[in-house]
Amino acid sequence: MATETTNPKQAGRWRPGQSGNPSGRPAGSRHAAHVALDGIGLAGAADALRAVVAAAKNGDMRAAEILLRRAWPERRGRPITLRLPPLETAADGVTAMATVIAAMGDGTLSATEASGIAGVLELHRRAIETADLERRLRALEATHAHD
Repeated sequence: MATETTNPKQAGRWRPGQSGNPSGRPAGSRHAAHVALDGIGLAGAADALRAVVAAAKNGDMRAAEILLRRAWPERRGRPITLRLPPLETAADGVTAMATVIAAMGDGTLSATEASGIAGVLELHRRAIETADLERRLRALEATHAHD
């Protein structure tokens, strides 16, 4: 009688779902080399920061960019004001998408922003369709329950 294994070469030593190395490294522990590298990095971090600041003060634009990116991170988007029609049915999404496409065409929105809004509109359309299907299913079930 063959025993169930996760790998034919294991010959039944481990059950499915059981780790092949139950006595492995404890969760959260770190390799000694990584700990040593972190120590070296921390020891030199203050000196490196002073060197970058000094270079930036002397006109090194790359050093200034490094400092500015840390002190003043880039925005990952911007607030957008776009008047969309009310979205009460899935068909209303056609008009909303036309509004988004027109805004992209006239430069009000970038292609990336338009794509993000289109994704939100698609999620909303699916939510409307799901709610509509649920409503219709309940109506059918109620009709057939009285038969």
